[in-house]
Amino acid sequence: MVHSLWTARSFHAEPHLAVVGGGLVGLFGALHYKRRHPHHHVLVLEAGAFPDGASVRNAGFACFGSPGELLSDIAGEGEDAALARVQERWLGLGELRRELGDGPIGFDPCGGYELFRDHAPLYTSVLEGFDRLNQLLASVFGEHPYRVVDKGSSELAGMHVGAAIHTHLEGSVDSGALIHSLLRKVQGEGVLYRGGAQVVRMTETPGGMELGLADGTVIVAGQVLLATNGYTKDLMPDLDVWPARGQVLLTAPVEGPLPKGTFHLDEGYYYFRNWNGGILLGGGRHLDKTGETTLEEGTSPVIQQALETLLREVILPDREFTIERRWSGVMGFGSQGKEPLVERLGDRIVTAVRLSGMGVAIGPRVARRAVELLG
Repeated sequence: MVHSLWTARSFHAEPHLAVVGGGLVGLFGALHYKRRHPHHHVLVLEAGAFPDGASVRNAGFACFGSPGELLSDIAGEGEDAALARVQERWLGLGELRRELGDGPIGFDPCGGYELFRDHAPLYTSVLEGFDRLNQLLASVFGEHPYRVVDKGSSELAGMHVGAAIHTHLEGSVDSGALIHSLLRKVQGEGVLYRGGAQVVRMTETPGGMELGLADGTVIVAGQVLLATNGYTKDLMPDLDVWPARGQVLLTAPVEGPLPKGTFHLDEGYYYFRNWNGGILLGGGRHLDKTGETTLEEGTSPVIQQALETLLREVILPDREFTIERRWSGVMGFGSQGKEPLVERLGDRIVTAVRLSGMGVAIGPRVARRAVELLG
């Protein structure tokens, strides 16, 4: 096909920067770069017709880590590394809210809880490190973020749990509204978004980065920002980025009051919240990490049964519920630690991947770091 002059100039001009991946990191990367270089042509290439990766397949938690997770991180990596990660998450959440506004992203400052089952050894270990953790985190938040909630508290009414720890600093977002709002802002500032453009090949040449699309189209870009997170191995098989599927379900509206807040259980491997009168519940990946190291969408009986058991025994004991929807999303993890992979791989390509399930919190900051590497 021969393009018209106008099509060629407006939609097929060679981009100064091509962003591969139209999720939260890719869109923020395009936005940050365009603001630094307003006269440059920036193109976002998204495999789906619209953003449909982990950025819109998560449970919508605006969180920075439960006490059990953070104490485990401190034990494994030391205080400095764990605190630096919490600070990045906190700063990222603030940047996200300032950039897009609480209303457009559906932010609800509902608070967050880590729940513990009766007689859970994890609760004992968390209590042992509780005061020290609060003291350390005061340097990030300017206050002690956590408080202990007793078993008989009205905050836990209706749930079968032994104890909980609460922070008022966390909340939830509408992930679809968030990405929709961000996409509108990016396009409004002059970035060209192209859906249905799956990149299957990347080659660095003296004249630029050559990107081959699944439909046979070839695009040559001055630079590339790779923001494909869990799907990175399709294009860069040697990078330490592994897919990790997270399964989610949503119940139909349930009669009676429901817990308010965002909730974590078992070091964050389970997570749930109230959504429009139902329970949005995800997790269970630790039950089959090998099987969940996959790019395949869908669900598995083992994990879905575990989620339903958690609903029946812990979240909604003695209450009737029906499952309205089930889905999954693919996250990106590394074999060592939880640090994002933000680095230059060649003269013309920078990666911003491996978000370790915390993309809502750290996405804007990871994108900014990547754009600084692009120069």
